[in-house]
Amino acid sequence: MATLLSFTALRAKLGDRSRSACYEDIKLGRIPKPIKIGRNNYWQEDVIDRLIEKLHGQSDD
Repeated sequence: MATLLSFTALRAKLGDRSRSACYEDIKLGRIPKPIKIGRNNYWQEDVIDRLIEKLHGQSDD
């Protein structure tokens, strides 16, 4: 079963990015759209981990 990240946990995992920066990244497709459960947004941790790995790999080039 996938682990879900809350918006606060997502921001922390992305290096304490601001709320507005995260929402801009979602709008531009840099971060996947959240899973909505009730009034809260969640992201699959493994998807975010792969995104971070991909971005880290691009910075090495």
